[in-house]
Amino acid sequence: MAFTRPLEVNGKPVGGGGEPLVCAPLVGRDEGAVLGELDAIVAKRPDLLEWRVDFFSGIADSGRVVELAREIRKRAGGIPIIFTRRSIREGGETIGISEDEVLAMYQAVARSGAVDFIDCELSSEPRHFAAAVELARETGTKLIASFHNFQKTPSAEEIVATFVSMEKAGADVAKVAVMPQGLEDVLTVLQATLQGQKAISLPIISMSMGTYGSLSRLFGWVFGSSVSFAVGQKASAPGQVPIEDLRKVLEVLQRSLKP
Repeated sequence: MAFTRPLEVNGKPVGGGGEPLVCAPLVGRDEGAVLGELDAIVAKRPDLLEWRVDFFSGIADSGRVVELAREIRKRAGGIPIIFTRRSIREGGETIGISEDEVLAMYQAVARSGAVDFIDCELSSEPRHFAAAVELARETGTKLIASFHNFQKTPSAEEIVATFVSMEKAGADVAKVAVMPQGLEDVLTVLQATLQGQKAISLPIISMSMGTYGSLSRLFGWVFGSSVSFAVGQKASAPGQVPIEDLRKVLEVLQRSLKP
């Protein structure tokens, strides 16, 4: 019984189609920190890596970014890579470049062949999101449309509508991350994920953040979330758990859910 939809790279499912996929973030401030994180994380064999480039102090220099992306690719041992600039409005770091410069950086990195997925926020200017869709088609990368709310959890109906909007906008993967105020909000995300699986054909990534939200990272895949983000060395969002702990829980759940 499959609970999630696979993410694919070059027509093949990431992680051999296992579920959920485990993704570890890279959040170093400079080349040495990023590569040090990478070496430690690769040894733990996550299914995916996400480079959060908004943490990188050299983000204003696209040449530097491309060079480091290529080095990450070289050292990743075949683990697929997500390239993400998270905006301030959705919980990211302050950066000193414009949105047009962010798009140019995405174009340079995607065209270098160093990454497999690019993440673009649905709240981006429509022309920037449309350019990201075109870039993904041009380069063969997959586009993750994302939405983050660090203040609250919208209703299940609103979350499902967001998933639908992502598919209509041309995304390959739909991602929503929201902040719960209580356990009820975690249930809302799980319900929306289950409903979203029926409303769209894309793989879904969903999660609650924070302390309560850590529950969704452990068993959200049973409701259809294809990826769980876990700590390799440092967290990129509140509520992420260490890879080792996540895998222990997954092993128990997977064994219990076998027919």
